[in-house]
Amino acid sequence: MPTEKVDYRRIATEITEKIKSGDLAPGEKLPSTRQLAEQYGVHISTINRVMTILKDRGLVEGHPGKGVYVAEPTQSS
Repeated sequence: MPTEKVDYRRIATEITEKIKSGDLAPGEKLPSTRQLAEQYGVHISTINRVMTILKDRGLVEGHPGKGVYVAEPTQSS
């Protein structure tokens, strides 16, 4: 699927901007993977890829069985 690369980058950038601007506050729970997939009109695997990127960047934290939350900012941010 050629648009998937563009989609995951666009979505990761959009969520990153929401976190950095404060629209998504530290400790705030993100919508579920399914909800995000529906919101952005993409497959769940695309959202899983986005969450991996955001976790790698230290922007979100996954809590098994509870969801994904915006991470507290680090001193280096």
